[in-house]
Amino acid sequence: MYLVGFPLLLIPFAIYNMIAFLFRIGFSDTLFTIPMLSKATLSVTTSDLLLILSICLLFVEILKATRVGTRSIVDHILSFILFIVMLGEFMIVPWAATSTFLLMLVIALVDVVGGFSVSIRTAQRDIGVEGMDQLSRS
Repeated sequence: MYLVGFPLLLIPFAIYNMIAFLFRIGFSDTLFTIPMLSKATLSVTTSDLLLILSICLLFVEILKATRVGTRSIVDHILSFILFIVMLGEFMIVPWAATSTFLLMLVIALVDVVGGFSVSIRTAQRDIGVEGMDQLSRS
């Protein structure tokens, strides 16, 4: 699969930077409203859509972490580098000092920690299964 080795959370990070730096659109601007059955209306903002995209891509990243191999190691390293870049931007750039970016930063942290945790757990299972196969052949 071509997505292995590419941190998908780079997509919402790039979209955030385009919105913040190029378009200068506010993240609290309502994009559209959804009428609910309770007669209330749900106002969906730019921030909401960006966070929904980030969470969906986090799910795909966690699924990618279950693969074992050198591509998954590269993917983890790139996710860690993306997290460091996002952390630096959050602390240095005034346009990134928003709650939306903070939540995206937390999602990136969960990606890094979750990816390493899933990979370590998967590697432990592989070692256990391979060890059992060698014992049964003896």
